[in-house]
Amino acid sequence: MKKYLKLMRVKHYIKNLLVFLPFVFSGQLFEQFYLVRAVTGFFAFCLLSSAIYIFNDIRDAEQDRLHPKKKSRPIASGAVSKRAAYILGACLLLATAVLHYFSRAVSWYAWVFLLAYLLLNLAYSLKLKHVPIIDIAILVSGYVLRVLYGSALGGIDISRWLYLTVIAMSFYLGLGKRRNELIRQDDAAKRSVLKFYNQSFLDKNMYMCLALTIAFYSLWAVDPVTIARISTGGIVWTVPLVILICMRYSLHVERDSDGDPVEVLLGDKLLLSLVALLGLIWVAMIYL
Repeated sequence: MKKYLKLMRVKHYIKNLLVFLPFVFSGQLFEQFYLVRAVTGFFAFCLLSSAIYIFNDIRDAEQDRLHPKKKSRPIASGAVSKRAAYILGACLLLATAVLHYFSRAVSWYAWVFLLAYLLLNLAYSLKLKHVPIIDIAILVSGYVLRVLYGSALGGIDISRWLYLTVIAMSFYLGLGKRRNELIRQDDAAKRSVLKFYNQSFLDKNMYMCLALTIAFYSLWAVDPVTIARISTGGIVWTVPLVILICMRYSLHVERDSDGDPVEVLLGDKLLLSLVALLGLIWVAMIYL
């Protein structure tokens, strides 16, 4: 069982918490109507993302065997056969559709966001991960589609400033991932797309996106619409905490991290604590 959970990359489910973002800021998360949809949709997206990871690992098995870290993945190591992986992936896709159906999403286009995530990531695995800039754009779309899916589940409008914050931060994370892949991997293990990038380009664009993230978040925090919706102007005092989180994350990207956002977050207890604190402050300000 452990090898199949590893294949599904369960620890990466932390990314899917973005599905809850629209519900949290709507001020209605704990109402049964919204909570059921949020939780069911979260698990639906978890199963879908696992299916995508499995397909990607099947496609990359040969190359992963040359990678110092990825060679231990279940398919690359031979712990799970490709046939078993295909069956599990198909079951996860079916379970995704069933779970989403029972989520009773308010907006029909929640299906569209699930389908878009599936098709974009299949295209990424098959071809587009070898196309510079497009590969990063698809990584970004994954984060944004999670938020859009959450919005469609509950029929909740989200501030444009918040969307821009998620987009800018996603570009920063994607560029940081490519930066550290470029620096740390040996020639045999490198992604083919990395030959199109250089560290200077990635550094400059990373920190442009990081600056935009903080700027967009600050504008969201002081937006009169935000203040009216959550009934407090105190959210602006979370801006310094967001800056600290960004600085702590950047410290890892500049140091010895492999650039994977989940590995960075879960590998640093202080960073994880700061993110958790930010979440608790949001909930306290909105719901208490």
